[in-house]
Amino acid sequence: MKKEKQKLPDARKHQIISFVKSGIRILGYGFLWFSLDTAIILLILSEMVGIIEELV
Repeated sequence: MKKEKQKLPDARKHQIISFVKSGIRILGYGFLWFSLDTAIILLILSEMVGIIEELV
């Protein structure tokens, strides 16, 4: 019986994606003052990036 090794996550990619997600989230909250529609889109986008972050 052959055991497969678990792949380790790439810490550098995870960190970069986390910074991108945080930047998008900050922009989204900033846009709450100007455009609710844009803010909602940015906050949803940041959550989608968060899902990708967990898959790296």
